Amino acid sequence: MIVEAQLSINGTKAAVWAAITDIEGAQKFIAGIEKIEVVEKPESGLRSLRWRETRMLFGKPATVEKRITEVSENESYETRAESDGFVFITTARISGRDGNVILTSRHESQPQTIATRLMSIPMMFLFKGVLRKAILQDLNDIKSVVEWESSLAATVRSSSAA
Repeated sequence: MIVEAQLSINGTKAAVWAAITDIEGAQKFIAGIEKIEVVEKPESGLRSLRWRETRMLFGKPATVEKRITEVSENESYETRAESDGFVFITTARISGRDGNVILTSRHESQPQTIATRLMSIPMMFLFKGVLRKAILQDLNDIKSVVEWESSLAATVRSSSAA
């Protein structure tokens, strides 16, 4: 099952990249994240960063360990997580231009066993809408922080020029 969502952000690509790669700080501005615990931090860059992320799912906390597997600096990164017989691949990608940055999030659920394949068929219809709504909320939370920081920076520049 693949679920994808995107939105436009009035900010710079650099600001959007900074927001989506602030894994440790994500719980401060993404409402759906309850807790982030970094497990392994690479010496440099993002590749191989591992963390535990706790979110509320169906009224209960659910924790999954994620790892960044692919990075295209200032453009995209991909994470992998495994839980309950599934592999979850999530890609965050930025495109467009400064002032009209397109942020896309793509989530792919891959059942790994016959049981999870059979279980995933009826659950796809239920879970797809819930997942899309959660992805859109995350994207809107990122948009809010980037646009707020952008307007704050513009206000500071404006008042210091006066």
